[in-house]
Amino acid sequence: MPAFTSYDAVIVGGGHNGLVAAAYLARAGRSVLVLERSAGTGGAAVSTRPFAGVDVRLSRYSYLVSLLPGSIVRDLGLKFSVRKRDVSSYTPSGTGGLLVGAGRTAESFAALTGGDGEYAAWREFYGMTGRVAARVFPTLTEPLPTREELRARVDDETAWRALFEEPVGREIERRFRHDLVRGVVLTDALIGTFADAHDPSLVQNRCFLYHVIGGGTGDWDVPVGGMGALTDALATAARDAGAKIATLHEVTRIETDGVSAEVSYRSPGTEAAVTARQVLVNASPRELALLLGEEPPVPAEGAQFKVNMLLRRLPRLKDRSVDPRHAFAGTFHVSEGYSQLATAYREAAAGGLPSAPPSEIYCHSLTDPSILGPDLVARGYQTLTLFGLHTPARLFTADNDRTRSDLLAATLAELDSCLEEPIADCLALDEHGDPCIEARTPLDLERELRLPGGHIFHRDLSFPYAGESTGRWGVETAHANVLLCGAGAVRGGGVSGVPGHNAAMAALGR
Repeated sequence: MPAFTSYDAVIVGGGHNGLVAAAYLARAGRSVLVLERSAGTGGAAVSTRPFAGVDVRLSRYSYLVSLLPGSIVRDLGLKFSVRKRDVSSYTPSGTGGLLVGAGRTAESFAALTGGDGEYAAWREFYGMTGRVAARVFPTLTEPLPTREELRARVDDETAWRALFEEPVGREIERRFRHDLVRGVVLTDALIGTFADAHDPSLVQNRCFLYHVIGGGTGDWDVPVGGMGALTDALATAARDAGAKIATLHEVTRIETDGVSAEVSYRSPGTEAAVTARQVLVNASPRELALLLGEEPPVPAEGAQFKVNMLLRRLPRLKDRSVDPRHAFAGTFHVSEGYSQLATAYREAAAGGLPSAPPSEIYCHSLTDPSILGPDLVARGYQTLTLFGLHTPARLFTADNDRTRSDLLAATLAELDSCLEEPIADCLALDEHGDPCIEARTPLDLERELRLPGGHIFHRDLSFPYAGESTGRWGVETAHANVLLCGAGAVRGGGVSGVPGHNAAMAALGR
């Protein structure tokens, strides 16, 4: 039960962005209350023990860190760190493959493509995105630039055209010739986004941009201790600064006149309300509209398939030139050639599951074994997290359970096609003797996390510049004292804390 009935700021939702906002506001001397409907904080950025009797803490929904600015970690004094991965990616192809990292990138490109041209194009392309990252990433925690201001900041007309004006598929096809190389590049445009490489809306470009600018480098790092270590550190920082966090308190309505707001909530056995000068909503724009009693926006649609596994050992590969510890240390691409991705998109758009489901996999425990109990580490156990592409929510509406089962079987079959042994033979067993594997569809994510349509970004991403309806920070709403601090804000999406930071800056009048 909240200690008081009135606060300077009430934050709806205790996900990582809500906790960032709470910590900043409390450190500025504001009285802050966080209302969270679940039993714990963290939202989608949590670690859990999903397998009965097994000592492993998995980052269950979100799993890598790229977009979290170091300034937020420093400002809030977070006891949190990340580790670099020695391998960027591995993509199998027949009995060979493409290994990016481990000092073998050049030779791997040459072996796959028969020459040096594709590797030269790769270096040139990612040199360009690296320069864009260094110039754009720092703007994420500044007031929104205009489109022309950001264009001037990028200061590269070729990069601007390729990333901001034309479908990214054009640039990929201009620069690369090999289908597998093209596919590896394109995947960053499709994570959580259902689109073709040439979609005229450029939704794939926006997704690609956020995947290559993180940290000013585009690196994706492993959170030490799992994603829950980040949100636990944020909750501690918020509480230490004086914020109050009330779990099992579900907000049911927000009423505001633009100056003062009343936030109604229910908790076990009670229904009550508190007043606040400002309300920051760490939920989707659709959820915000429903809380305000307004017409909600068009529903979003997620398009990803999440699978968590615990293995007794890593599987052997058909490509015997690559150590499985290298192949799985980075992003392991399955059925993600350029033409394969296009086929999967067409099949899903036509209403069917992809015949060869594309996915990518990574092994947290190779970089950070601390998420495993000491006994599991000693016995060589490893985690695998799989993220499937081109599986929009519409495919699951008729029969979610059966479609989930069918897709899981097809997805693992595609993985098995790269292995010398079935992945099922490597799965650990829980205390009941059941395989340690769980799968989540977009509809599961909608039910468990209230992600509209299972969309991991709450809605389609926006370019990181001001538009006609955006405010100074990209978090403003039609109500002067109600701010959006979730992934649906401009410059939202991913585990970044950026919307939480920016909502706090807007609330403080910075």
